[in-house]
Amino acid sequence: MKPTQTTPRREFFKRSVTSTLALSAGMPLMASLFTSLTSEAATPLQASPTAATEKEFRQGVIGPAELSLVTSQIAVGKATNKYAKEFAGFELEEAKAVTSVLKDLGTPVPSMNAKAQATLAKIKTTTGAAFDKAYIQAQLENHEFLRDLAQNYLKNSMGKTSPAESQTRHLATLALAVFKEHVALTKQILSQLGGAA
Repeated sequence: MKPTQTTPRREFFKRSVTSTLALSAGMPLMASLFTSLTSEAATPLQASPTAATEKEFRQGVIGPAELSLVTSQIAVGKATNKYAKEFAGFELEEAKAVTSVLKDLGTPVPSMNAKAQATLAKIKTTTGAAFDKAYIQAQLENHEFLRDLAQNYLKNSMGKTSPAESQTRHLATLALAVFKEHVALTKQILSQLGGAA
């Protein structure tokens, strides 16, 4: 399956997440739900992510979302492979929607850790086919982290019934489908580009 064939489903998930977050933007409960998405521990590209509470899950999301936003902004103009460029466009719009809502709720963005900074530096300094590989490889690692974080949180939060946990579990369930799709897409694109950067 070519990446271009996933557009309707990707748009459905984008609209669903954006609508859910936008509808909740004025609600105090949702404001508290997203307030702590700023932990330094919530760094992208971290091994074996864990989250037992809605707070830990939320803290794990904002860093990778911001890294995706920044690197995708670069990739939209720099990518030379048509599938890498198309993925960058989708990823940029999704990251903009998520980070915009979080910032509207007063969520500060954490500083990037050393590995994320190194990834960003590589994205900024490479060009051509090497850039395409570096960008897609970074997106693969980022989405594997997010996928594993969501799966871990859903496993560890089973049976928790507070409103914040319930709402976060709903969001994590929806996001997990997108994270899995992005892992599959980036693996496919990376194989077309000739493997890891």
